[in-house]
Amino acid sequence: MANAAQPVVDGPDFLRLLARLSDGAMPASSPALTDRLGQWVDWSRAVALAGALDGRLAEPAEAAEALDDLLADCAQAEASLLASLSEDAEAERLLDLAEAAAAPNFASLRQRYRVLQQAIQTATGRLRGRLRDQLVQASPELARLAEVDAVMEQTLSPREHSLLATAPAVLGARFERVHGQPGWRASFRHDMRTLLLAELQLRFHPIQGLLAALRSH
Repeated sequence: MANAAQPVVDGPDFLRLLARLSDGAMPASSPALTDRLGQWVDWSRAVALAGALDGRLAEPAEAAEALDDLLADCAQAEASLLASLSEDAEAERLLDLAEAAAAPNFASLRQRYRVLQQAIQTATGRLRGRLRDQLVQASPELARLAEVDAVMEQTLSPREHSLLATAPAVLGARFERVHGQPGWRASFRHDMRTLLLAELQLRFHPIQGLLAALRSH
């Protein structure tokens, strides 16, 4: 008898990948981050968001650095993170070849995943802050966007962090299910790298939005 189709999960690629890698273990009702915004904004932060939208803005100051430099830094940071993920995947492949006869162990992979997660979080958080600084200096309208983004980041970060923190556990469970199957090492490496790439994409979404606002100004 054919297996029942897994429920389709809407939302970012990262969320869909988590659902796929968990083999349907995630609740079918797991919605995207954007769909849960209304549930996650508590009253005090909703008031702060309203203040950011309606409050008066100071006149913009002179830009502290050229926009071109900031755009280049964003592109370089993304390229560097992508290179780190590729280098880690290659290092893991070579390690597999050297330890093909050893008993499989997910502990080292979990640590590697968390290190790369932290690198992504640190780099994207720094860029997002710099972009908000540039928005403030560009115009009153963009300064308001920067203030709204800061409130949104404060509101969503705890929930986003909680969601991203489930990735190593999902990968660990998948590791236990697939190890020993034909070609499982290469397949698992692919899954791990794909999930990291989806997390990188997720964290760059707000950065790309702020960049688009700066470019259109």
